[in-house]
Amino acid sequence: MASQGLGKEQSIQQLIAKSRNKKGKKFTEKLMPILLVIAALISVVTTLGIIFTLIFETFEFFQRVSIVDFLFGTEWFPFSSGNPAFGVLPLILGTLKVTVIAICVAVPLGLAAAIYLSEYASDKARRIIKPILEVLAGVPTIVYGFFALTFVTPLLQTLIPSLKLFNALSPGIVVGIMILPSIASLSEDAMSSVPNSIREGALGLGATKFEVTLKVVLPAALSGIVASIVLAISRAIGETMIVSLAGGATPTFDFNVTGSIQTMTAYIVQVSSGDAGYGTTIYYSMYSVGFTLFIFTLIMNLVAHYISKRFREEY
Repeated sequence: MASQGLGKEQSIQQLIAKSRNKKGKKFTEKLMPILLVIAALISVVTTLGIIFTLIFETFEFFQRVSIVDFLFGTEWFPFSSGNPAFGVLPLILGTLKVTVIAICVAVPLGLAAAIYLSEYASDKARRIIKPILEVLAGVPTIVYGFFALTFVTPLLQTLIPSLKLFNALSPGIVVGIMILPSIASLSEDAMSSVPNSIREGALGLGATKFEVTLKVVLPAALSGIVASIVLAISRAIGETMIVSLAGGATPTFDFNVTGSIQTMTAYIVQVSSGDAGYGTTIYYSMYSVGFTLFIFTLIMNLVAHYISKRFREEY
């Protein structure tokens, strides 16, 4: 019996050795790591290519326009034939107006939805509501843009008669609706990751369910919640089609949300649609605005990464 077992063991080892000695196997083992490294490097090379393109074209723009005038100028009239102005502050302020309105809409509603799904909803309700909520993230942004222009704006005009057809309020609200699923889903995931033993301990000490949610679960999931909000802000800053359709194309340096505005992304769309010839100052201004937008979104992503690392709770 022992010899039979030894013979089987040797035969298995021989089969393994034969399979390893096949040339096709050896070639595959050598080729696959190379292919995987190439696949991993594609994203890195693409990112570097985008960055270098923005830097080179932006440098060309700053050879024609003073960087001080660009960063601190309060007038943006690139298409003026007499004295064009390239102060980016009106575009930044228009972007921030839409972003602030969006966050005021998305954060309370998103956190409320996350708290309900994590702490109060039954498993059946969660399985139904959460996928429906996440469907909002899959709606094309151009659909949101027409929704803001043809439905939200007329609705708001019945409440605010002075509201213009193109304004900051309507796209801000719709952008908030668009980023709401991101905040709700990521925050709910962070809250659900809090161990039930912590909830049970707080309940055992006499706390109500609402007190447990506000004073125990939310602080424990704070890093994930704040990171979701920062990532949502980054997406709101980079939104294009909603603000292009419903926000207008009038860069103004004021805090009025009822009039026409222009954001950084909306200006890029305007120029890239053919309003400027290749090699002109207006053409290169598109890259300078894009580089400014890249810096904003990069900062937001770095902040989200720092918060998730710095305040992460491990159980």
